[in-house]
Amino acid sequence: MTSLPAPRAVDFTHVDTWVFDLDNTLYPPGLDLWRQIDLRMRSYIADYLGLSLDDAFALQKGYYRKYGTSLRGLMIEHGMDPDPFLANAHAIDLASLDPAPELGEALGALPGRKLVYTNGSRGHADQVLAKLGISDRFADVHDIVAAEFHPKPHETAYRGFLARFEVDPARAAMFEDLARNLEVPAQLGMRTVLVVPRGEAVSPADREAWEHEGRDGAHIDVVTDDLTAFLNSLRAP
Repeated sequence: MTSLPAPRAVDFTHVDTWVFDLDNTLYPPGLDLWRQIDLRMRSYIADYLGLSLDDAFALQKGYYRKYGTSLRGLMIEHGMDPDPFLANAHAIDLASLDPAPELGEALGALPGRKLVYTNGSRGHADQVLAKLGISDRFADVHDIVAAEFHPKPHETAYRGFLARFEVDPARAAMFEDLARNLEVPAQLGMRTVLVVPRGEAVSPADREAWEHEGRDGAHIDVVTDDLTAFLNSLRAP
């Protein structure tokens, strides 16, 4: 087990727009919601293309690495209709997801707008935020449909998000569970916070090792394994 990098002083006092990824960021990856999504995508791809589950998994991860999302690759390479794919992928059991009032309070104490930016669907985001009891803390959700299916980590996707909400990146902070999704935000001038599993060097086994490369990169301002505690630490004394 590798310990987290030593914290360093980073100024967030200028930030007035707070941007949060959804899955494995606003809730812990140990709840296994992402594994459900991952398995549903794999089964859908297998049925759609007539592949074995193993071959579908290889294709799924290959497209994810190349295109930013498996869906983007499937749309480009196979002309897949995104709507039924997204509906299937996000038809998951949220029973393990409990309300998070402390996180809600910490979000509410942040000055300025809070936005969710996800490569998933808005319907999925709305359900997760409602289950967490923090829907009212966010001004809006930017999903893969609003992004015209251009996913993180591609620069086109971020620039579209910034333009839609008139975000000044020099006054914004982004929270993510994947280091590669913070590279462009850092280049654009945003503060970057990587949220990792508590007490673990990497995420659960349904994530591949390459997905967690770059955690020690210079583009990461802060690494935390406790989002609520970190947000509380930003409160003015």
